[in-house]
Amino acid sequence: MLRQRPIRFGLVTLLVAGQCALAHGFSFSEEAAKDAANAEAEKAAADAKMRSLPPACLDGLRRKTVLLIMGERSGDGISAEQARFSPHFNAINRRLQKQGMRTYTQAEIRARIAQAEVDAYFRNDPDAALAASKKLGAQLILRGTIDARTTMNAVVRLPEVQVTIAYALLTPSGQLLSEARTDAESYSGSDTLGMARMLIEEKADGVVNELLAGYCDAQPAAVKSGAKKTNK
Repeated sequence: MLRQRPIRFGLVTLLVAGQCALAHGFSFSEEAAKDAANAEAEKAAADAKMRSLPPACLDGLRRKTVLLIMGERSGDGISAEQARFSPHFNAINRRLQKQGMRTYTQAEIRARIAQAEVDAYFRNDPDAALAASKKLGAQLILRGTIDARTTMNAVVRLPEVQVTIAYALLTPSGQLLSEARTDAESYSGSDTLGMARMLIEEKADGVVNELLAGYCDAQPAAVKSGAKKTNK
């Protein structure tokens, strides 16, 4: 799990963090180095898996059009107004296009489907979700859900914000095809969308690779090999 370290500390917070860390034998630099090594290892594994995927499945994926939507979970439910998530959207969208997939811009999404229809993908409302997909002509849905919570870290005795992003690759009616998950933690600040943006930027390549790999792994052998059915 990736631990995003603080970008800015107040002087008092920095002193308290340093004293607590020393008292418990904790090193922010050592933790950051471990996290960086883990992130590199995860990316390398995802890249290797992507290279091993059947070309026929990847070619089929590249002919499909993907609707990418983002949302944030809170105590009031899910906020899915797409304009709030432009940086998050762009980071994933670039990686999808890098893999040769066709996507919609946020402007196209707003122009062609209503907010209530975007919300349907997060409410698991298959009828409304399918209706929205038909309007766009989307063949796959990539949904990202940001979830955050605050706890007290027992080691450094500071509030710790934890951000999780759950990704799901879905059919137009909402059937799950593959999924991926990333996490980050910070000892300062409460800007969960900012943390999520950094997390997505760092993990986006691995996430997209994992989702596409999961999709191909679940396909029938005939789809993987590109075999065509023949009539007898």
